[in-house]
Amino acid sequence: MTTSFTRAPGADRAIPEAALTGSLRDFRAPAGTDLLGRVEGFFGWQDQRRRHNLWPYAKSTATAPKTHCSAKSDSGQELSGVNFASQDYLSLSSHPAVKEAAIAAVHEYGVHSAGSAALLGNTRHSLKLEKAISDFVHGREVVLYPTGWSAGFAAVQGIVRPSDHVVMDVLAHSCLQEGARAATQNIHFHGHLNVDGLARRLQRIRANDTENGILVVTESLFSMHSDTPNIGAMRAVCDEYNAKLLVDCAHDFGCIGENGLGHLGLQNMVDKADVIIGSFSKTFASNGGFIAVKSRAVAEYMKYYSATQTFSNALSPVQAAVVLASLEIIRSEEGKARRRKLMDNILYMRAEMTRAGLEALGDPSAIVPVRVGAEGLARIASRELASLGAIANLVEYPAVPQGGARFRVQVMADHSREDVDMLVRLMQQAMRTADLEYRSYREADGANNVLAQQWELASNAA
Repeated sequence: MTTSFTRAPGADRAIPEAALTGSLRDFRAPAGTDLLGRVEGFFGWQDQRRRHNLWPYAKSTATAPKTHCSAKSDSGQELSGVNFASQDYLSLSSHPAVKEAAIAAVHEYGVHSAGSAALLGNTRHSLKLEKAISDFVHGREVVLYPTGWSAGFAAVQGIVRPSDHVVMDVLAHSCLQEGARAATQNIHFHGHLNVDGLARRLQRIRANDTENGILVVTESLFSMHSDTPNIGAMRAVCDEYNAKLLVDCAHDFGCIGENGLGHLGLQNMVDKADVIIGSFSKTFASNGGFIAVKSRAVAEYMKYYSATQTFSNALSPVQAAVVLASLEIIRSEEGKARRRKLMDNILYMRAEMTRAGLEALGDPSAIVPVRVGAEGLARIASRELASLGAIANLVEYPAVPQGGARFRVQVMADHSREDVDMLVRLMQQAMRTADLEYRSYREADGANNVLAQQWELASNAA
């Protein structure tokens, strides 16, 4: 039996049950011989949500991704308001010095690297960037990649071989998991941030295999939960079982800590990780990423045996110049001031969310996950928030646990306290409206279930 319910006063359409239930995981492994036709089920479910403004993904900005912007949904609905959905933590993407660097690079080089780093794709900007990042991370050898995702994938795929083992946090990013799958079948997961669980996995592996390598994979800041591991404790466990430690610093590198070295810096572990991965797309105003290792031998090996470096076009001269300009700001007094302003915004937002009765998850970072709960409720809340004039990303299962849907609020240094106040007020209003609407759906669903049970009993009796 299909359930639908009428929206709150002012609504114009009933929402079908399918638009409030199900998840992307349901369609991950479609069956059948028609490789292309079998995806129609996903599109039908997605389009049902889209038609009712319940599809929160694939928005596009109509103006620069600043603290206030205009955007469109993928169905063309216009959105405008305070922006907490962009990954520009230090607000550098429109910084005058960064834009000037991009323009100068275009005049000098054009817009394209026109080759992989292995085949004439490097420029003086990319070579200078390698050196600048090396200086920032205490003299490590640095290899650049065209995206942060490709760097994460390559860091596992380029090092690990089929007989080796990868042990990773169960919430490790998809690029790390996919890199592991490309490298070996010996993949082991441990509970989130559970160092004891990590030790048990390593002990079991070494009890049976003392010949092959083990790569332990974690993140310095897990973006869906805004929490961080005890990297020192992980290092000690790795040393006990002869394993190497990889730390992905995508979300805190450049924007957290007095010197910008994120949780690796805060925990005094920059020199202790064997492999460091960084992304430029969160703080450095550009696509791209890097891997930093301790020896040139490893760096050179990565250049020719990690597929996403060898067989991808190198960073464009514009991207390399933008990251360089951003890094100069990040390492300056202005960068310190921006990090302090960012953290002030983060702490203020978390306090105001709590004051408003909203639940901010995890620890202070540029990502403030705000719990909503049930997926159907969250979809309605996301639609309402956009209609009220605030833009924030909704994350739902399977990216987060089922029933743990949340807004992934992304804070920038240039946000004002008035911006934060506006988001908190509108989010509170959106959740109240969504709660009323979702309750009516649940009540209608329950009533229909009762009717169905009664009909079944009557039919059996007849």
